[in-house]
Amino acid sequence: MVSIKGGRKRVVTGAASTLTAGLALGAFALGGTADGATDAGAAARGTRVKPTVVLEHGAFADGSSWNGVIAGLRADGYPVVAAANPLRGPASDAAALRTVLGHIKGPKVLVGHSYGGNVISEAAVGDPDVKALVYVAAFLPAPGETALELTGKFPGSTLPDALDPVTYRQADGTTATDLYIRQDKFRHQFAADVPPGQAALMAAEQRPIAQAALEEKATAAAWKTKPSWDIVTTEDLNIPVAAQRFMAKRARAHTTEVAASHSVAVSHPHLVTDVIERAARATVR
Repeated sequence: MVSIKGGRKRVVTGAASTLTAGLALGAFALGGTADGATDAGAAARGTRVKPTVVLEHGAFADGSSWNGVIAGLRADGYPVVAAANPLRGPASDAAALRTVLGHIKGPKVLVGHSYGGNVISEAAVGDPDVKALVYVAAFLPAPGETALELTGKFPGSTLPDALDPVTYRQADGTTATDLYIRQDKFRHQFAADVPPGQAALMAAEQRPIAQAALEEKATAAAWKTKPSWDIVTTEDLNIPVAAQRFMAKRARAHTTEVAASHSVAVSHPHLVTDVIERAARATVR
């Protein structure tokens, strides 16, 4: 296990951030139609094939939470796709992610933040092209477990008191509840080591998760059969560090600990990039 107190930060220019959407779409072109030729050319030259990195965000976030990581991976030559997570439930969200994975040819490294860990654990099952899983301050549920259960397994989460539930009526007449983090509590709860201005933008842009998604039981666990890496955040107020360590140990994941908030991909993008690339080098030749 690697333990990191601070971790270097990769500087991302404003221009790089604004190009994120284009970079992600560009990865589809590379991973979707050209990978066969790219892989063959790399093999002929005796060079290492670089897999497509697929990033799955979690609750209270969106694809922009990966901006710094995307910029770092692209700078190092990795094709990247930041998938849109519907945040409706592990089974349906995994099905949505599998449509993205099916569009990308060649080897892939699948990365999940927070609740995104639930999703990648299901989506990667039975997919031989997913060579490694990387969990970032994430859930690694076993079949039958829920995110809510794992959060409450150990003390330390202050998320319940920061939530802003919104109940609405669905088309069939039933009601459902979406969960947000209150904007006035967002930085302290979710992104304490992110600059205040940036955290305020994240709070305004957050996407809600269905309460039912946190109560839905996992049905599969790809970490049981695929090599896994895990970034454990010791200053996390969403998923207690003890819960993260428990899941990482159970999965026999290659673990890196860092003194960071739940938003470690934003506050320490260089560290997250390094761990992803480490997984890629170890599993894709």
